[in-house]
Amino acid sequence: MLYRRDPTSHLLLIIVYSLVFCSGCAFPRIVVLDDPLTPEEHLNLGVAYERKGELDSAIKEYELAAKKLSIAYLYLGNAYFQKETLGEAEKYYRLAIENEILNADAHNNLAWLYYVKKENLDEAESLVLKAIELNPSKNDIYGDTLKRIKGLKEAGR
Repeated sequence: MLYRRDPTSHLLLIIVYSLVFCSGCAFPRIVVLDDPLTPEEHLNLGVAYERKGELDSAIKEYELAAKKLSIAYLYLGNAYFQKETLGEAEKYYRLAIENEILNADAHNNLAWLYYVKKENLDEAESLVLKAIELNPSKNDIYGDTLKRIKGLKEAGR
């Protein structure tokens, strides 16, 4: 009877040899040069992370999406707003508006940020009025922002 080695045992010997005798050796690394995910998939993954409260992971995904999807700037602004990093949130809301001038949510969210910070209230009012003009179907949401901004302005007089 002829003895044949099982091919998997040969592979196992190579692995064991590598672990024992090459413990100081560096194994080759696998580097992915092309991103296997689409920008939309990065955006969706970011949303999933955000829902779980993993804002830093969400931000990383949104940043990857933003390379090709300008809507990701709005998501970045929202994530930074939740982290209470308002300067970054403002930056990304502004980028969202610059890249998608018709994005009513970006206008409203920047207005809301100014309301929370209690600053730039005249600009905040203009922003939310623009949001209402751009998307009247969200008048109940944007109208609430406007009402609060006007209330804060009147209280400051």
